[in-house]
Amino acid sequence: MSGTKRQPCARKRSGEAGEPIFYRDMPTPLGEMRLVASGKGLRGAWFTDQASLPPAEGWTRVPSHPVLEQARRELEDWFAGRRRDFEVPLDPVGTPFQHEVWRALCQLDFGQLASYGELARSVGRPKGAQAIGGAVGRNPVIIIIPCHRIIGADTSLTGFGGGLPRKQALLRHEGSQYLSRNPRARRVCDGQAQLPFEQPAFDWPPA
Repeated sequence: MSGTKRQPCARKRSGEAGEPIFYRDMPTPLGEMRLVASGKGLRGAWFTDQASLPPAEGWTRVPSHPVLEQARRELEDWFAGRRRDFEVPLDPVGTPFQHEVWRALCQLDFGQLASYGELARSVGRPKGAQAIGGAVGRNPVIIIIPCHRIIGADTSLTGFGGGLPRKQALLRHEGSQYLSRNPRARRVCDGQAQLPFEQPAFDWPPA
């Protein structure tokens, strides 16, 4: 299992007009993911059924790319339980505030949960939980920037771009047999509440 240092988030920068962007898709136990890279690092990672997945217009699909290949290998190792941290260089596009929040997310250890309020306090904005939530929700590199480790103050799972069943599976993979005190969150994760998409039948991780 990897014992490498935790990957810091990338620079505070916006996308550069006309810069080449590359992508590839990869299978995972929780569904297909799309990995996107610039010349400087991993620009994004989404499940391909996410509503927030950007269109690939102007991107180049490639069978191999150094950043994409590194991200693929590290994610495969993470899903297989051979890795807890990521080393792939990151290059997400966002505001300075969003980058501040994403860097704080990168400091959460494998299996560590935090509330929006706790995350807000960690970046010196104790009254900014709502703004923190917006930045967490705009995380473009799921799993690697671990927004799935954020839960509500009432222990509800709260939102996750890949869907709450996936979020529960990710937390279970990290050792959290998560059972929220929030009744609605429990119903969603047990498949007893109506979801905005068809709930996948995940056989991962093993019980």
